[in-house]
Amino acid sequence: MAADSGSTSLQLPCVFSPKSRQYLALCAQDGRLRIWNTDSKTLHQEYVPSAHLSATCSCISWGPCRTVKEGPQRKKRKSEAVQVEEKADLLAMGTAAGTVLIYSTAKGALHCTLDGGHSGGVNCVQWHPEDSLLYSGSDDTNIVEWDLQTGKTRSKWKADRAAVTSLCVSPDGKLLLSAGQVIKMWDLDTKEVYRKFTGHSTAVTTLRFATTRPPDSNGLYFLSGAAHDRLLSVWQVREDGKDKNSVVSFTLTDEPQHIDLVTSNSKEEAVRLAVVCKDGQLHLFEHFLNGPCKKPLSPSCTVQMSDTKDSPVPIPLLAAALTADTRTVLLAYGNHLQPVMEKVELNTAERHICLTRDVQTSLSLSMETAVSKVKTPIVNAKTKVLAPGLPGHQAPVKGTAQASEKRKKDTESKEMSIAERLGEIDLSTVSSEKGAPKGKPSLQTDNFAVLLVQGLESNDTNILNKVFQTRKDMVIKKTVARLPLPAVLPLVEEVTKRLQGHPFTAVLMVRWLKAVLMHHTSYLASLPDLVTQLGVLYHMIESRVKMFHKLTKLHGKLYLLMTQVATSDSSNTITDVDHAAKLVYEEESSDEDEASGDEGLPDEDSDNWEEEETMEEDKKDDEEEEEDPDSRTDSKANGEEDMDHENESEEE
Repeated sequence: MAADSGSTSLQLPCVFSPKSRQYLALCAQDGRLRIWNTDSKTLHQEYVPSAHLSATCSCISWGPCRTVKEGPQRKKRKSEAVQVEEKADLLAMGTAAGTVLIYSTAKGALHCTLDGGHSGGVNCVQWHPEDSLLYSGSDDTNIVEWDLQTGKTRSKWKADRAAVTSLCVSPDGKLLLSAGQVIKMWDLDTKEVYRKFTGHSTAVTTLRFATTRPPDSNGLYFLSGAAHDRLLSVWQVREDGKDKNSVVSFTLTDEPQHIDLVTSNSKEEAVRLAVVCKDGQLHLFEHFLNGPCKKPLSPSCTVQMSDTKDSPVPIPLLAAALTADTRTVLLAYGNHLQPVMEKVELNTAERHICLTRDVQTSLSLSMETAVSKVKTPIVNAKTKVLAPGLPGHQAPVKGTAQASEKRKKDTESKEMSIAERLGEIDLSTVSSEKGAPKGKPSLQTDNFAVLLVQGLESNDTNILNKVFQTRKDMVIKKTVARLPLPAVLPLVEEVTKRLQGHPFTAVLMVRWLKAVLMHHTSYLASLPDLVTQLGVLYHMIESRVKMFHKLTKLHGKLYLLMTQVATSDSSNTITDVDHAAKLVYEEESSDEDEASGDEGLPDEDSDNWEEEETMEEDKKDDEEEEEDPDSRTDSKANGEEDMDHENESEEE
């Protein structure tokens, strides 16, 4: 049975060796490969790749079991001939740098390094079940076929538009499944696409063949699991090519992290499946694959683990392996750095099983087996400790008064609490503001740098708040400059966390971020996984800058509106003021004046005045009509005179 296909770089690889399940291979956060013996439950081998920090291991796959020669052996007679046990030996590790490392457990050393095939990080490695061939898929969208006898690429082809995230070789070694945006089935002889399957919206992390039948019999099935997908889909390779949708789906509680299955060789044989999810639960399935099934299948048994405390905490399962006995399962749980392996007999009649284990005691037992090289002396109450000086001299050596005072001061400073230290910093800042000499601000920044490191290590919000409250640019710059390099990334993470909070704190945090980028750019640029670590900061800055343009537009429009409203309000107030008289002055006068004043006022008599004026105008019109004939003759004379004047002017 083929080993588990390489998981994505987000998950830490963890795989049992095939057939005998003798070994468990793990790559932890520190980039080291550890191989544990499942029988003795001890660390069998540990290998540190030369570039384990920059080129971390992204996927692991065990090669097919093979006979291993262990030193020179004498020839045996035919009667003594015993079948030589095939052991798991070679282990392929894909790295983020694009190389594939082949490790040999028999040698306990690196067998060979396969490089030059990929320009991007390797996401998955898969062995051919019979020939000494290896397939690897990468971020550069290519699949490479490696020949392990020569250590070189045998063929290379573009598999997809997107990165190749998973691979699986069929049990007969004739077909290869690859997953990018689409799941493709390749004919390994011709390297051409045999079928395409679409159905996952996220990156496919798992591909496994579920049956060992030929593809033209309608009996070849495989399953696939994707990131952030709580379903395992089963696909049927149909003879007529109508295999657009998955035929069966298994429901999970989270995305699949580790899968182990026992393949079905005929229709009468069920497929047994053990799936460890990202949330640390194990789901067991048993199903006869014979055509489509509409409803998603729930697990026949779910296993969880917890510790033995009063308030139990779940223990995450890392991997599980099925055995020949249907009731026993080999489990690996706990921490990646030191997993606990155990064969458990499960009552599969129960739907939900919770196993309680005391992980601390099992870890301490395994730790005690390691012999410590440091020996501590046994001291009784009767023993006398000799002071330095002459042999046998029991009196304490008297130091000078100054030395004793210094010692007292040192002990006092050691016993000071963090709150007292913070108080002292406040006092030192006040004294420096009042008129301390110019040469002593370095003491304050030293204190700040030490406190900042302590606060970052202990995650103490009080210390961090005290340090981050400073508004002086010089103090911030010097504090950041004095920081040790390991504290730079935690500081950036803390600053990004605080930048997401209230805008007032964000204003202060921007100063710290600016100082870090000014002083430690070269260190940050040297980190290989900087983009992932600062991804939150990038996205946050981008989102805020996006909004800034729109906000400035809105601010401009609102400002125009507000100014217009303000000006219209001010004009209204001015007109209201003009209508009212500020001062009224009345003079004392005689009755005649009052009468004349009354005539001058616009009263009701004004209408009479208008009538009188109209009457007078009518009279004038009548008089003019009587004088009409004379006026006509005058006008004629005038007209003739005008004509004469015009003619004279033309002659001139």
